[in-house]
Amino acid sequence: MKFLLLIYTAEKNDPQPGTPEGDATWAAYGAFTQEVMGSGKFVSGEALMPIASAKSARVRNGESLVTSGPFAETTEQLGGYYALDCETIDDAVAWALKIPGAKYGTIEVRPVMEM
Repeated sequence: MKFLLLIYTAEKNDPQPGTPEGDATWAAYGAFTQEVMGSGKFVSGEALMPIASAKSARVRNGESLVTSGPFAETTEQLGGYYALDCETIDDAVAWALKIPGAKYGTIEVRPVMEM
């Protein structure tokens, strides 16, 4: 079964590239990605650009509404994801706990609806 591991962190508090903490975090993500790819469970994964680059689009009463930024104000923002093919949700959660962002954010594990 496929699962999305959605990585939520407080963007303003994320370790910044070019700092020792940021460089260590990026290296940890690289190591995790290599590990999960080697496991055969990796389907896909991407990091997202900062929320300031986002647009939100909706249609209400036939009218198109486009706003800058994320859909909702939150303390943590979606920063990336991994899609994995795991036997159980517990297996997917075990992988989620290895994602570096779990140390300072939240990893939401969602089963993908197979249609």
